[in-house]
Amino acid sequence: MTSLADTLATSSAPRHPYNRLVARRMFILAALAGLLCLSVAVDVSLGPARYTLGDVAATLIRPAQAEAQMRMVVWEIRMPMALMAVTVGACLSLAGAQMQTILANPLASPFTLGISAAASFGAALAMVLGVALVPTALALMVPINAFAMAMLASLLIFALSTMRGVTVETIVLLGIALVFTFNALLALLQYFASEQALAAVVFWTMGSLTKATWTKVTVTAIILLIVIPLFARRAWALTAIRLGETRAAAMGVPVRRLRLETLVLVSALAAVPVSFVGTIGFIGIVGPHIARLLLGEDQRFFLPSSILSGALILSATSVLSKAILPGAVLPIGIITALVGVPFFAALIVTNGRRSW
Repeated sequence: MTSLADTLATSSAPRHPYNRLVARRMFILAALAGLLCLSVAVDVSLGPARYTLGDVAATLIRPAQAEAQMRMVVWEIRMPMALMAVTVGACLSLAGAQMQTILANPLASPFTLGISAAASFGAALAMVLGVALVPTALALMVPINAFAMAMLASLLIFALSTMRGVTVETIVLLGIALVFTFNALLALLQYFASEQALAAVVFWTMGSLTKATWTKVTVTAIILLIVIPLFARRAWALTAIRLGETRAAAMGVPVRRLRLETLVLVSALAAVPVSFVGTIGFIGIVGPHIARLLLGEDQRFFLPSSILSGALILSATSVLSKAILPGAVLPIGIITALVGVPFFAALIVTNGRRSW
């Protein structure tokens, strides 16, 4: 029988370096989750009428005991916006992370590959010309048009990737071409639009959470919850593909099929949020790179850290959009662009000096 002294000696012995590494990574993930919860609470507390964090917590925990006005503001207006920031940030960051993984390009994201630009053009078709790409109710015309056009752009990239001899560099170049094409078409629609339609298009392309509803939050969350387990099952293969196609294939990874499956999942992740909140750029670039800096390429940790990083960035951006001008809410796409452009430029300079 093992003595108490032996047990204490064993428990106090230094842990294996790998166990310490895992413990450190789990701590970082827990810290990101804690910061995210704090950011959501602050986001809910800010607005034209400001509440303390204690009042917000009490309303969330015991809504029946809160004042009717505060319950309405917190649960029906601010909470959907705060959770929409979380789910949209998580979706876009995860989409960018896996795009960068399968294309081996640090600048790949739904924004830089034209999916967001395609969604903007689809929404503009509904707002300016009243064209519905899919027969639907008038109230759903804009988001469904945006979703349909984003999926069309994704399918175009998907179709090209299935052609023989096509490289990842070709796919990235096609994405850049799509960005310019859809932006030019959007500018053409804006030129012929009425003043009212032009204002609606410009506001939509800025990206905004102000029209968030529980239905939109639920749909976005469902897409995220469906895709996460599918990526988790492919964690080892996605980690292996970062070693290069030849090495991954030698390990038994079906590289071509994995790339196609990932691109389909990424398309859904990008198209749904953009169809609800408009164009929000650079989350798909900044979030994954922060996750990679903190936890490395191992998909077991890179996957959840990308989700948490993107959600935290967009949630913090939502807080900032309310804090800059008290009583007003700035379009969140403007804030993400101001933060993302310097980061994007730094990535270009850095990757110009060394290979990724």
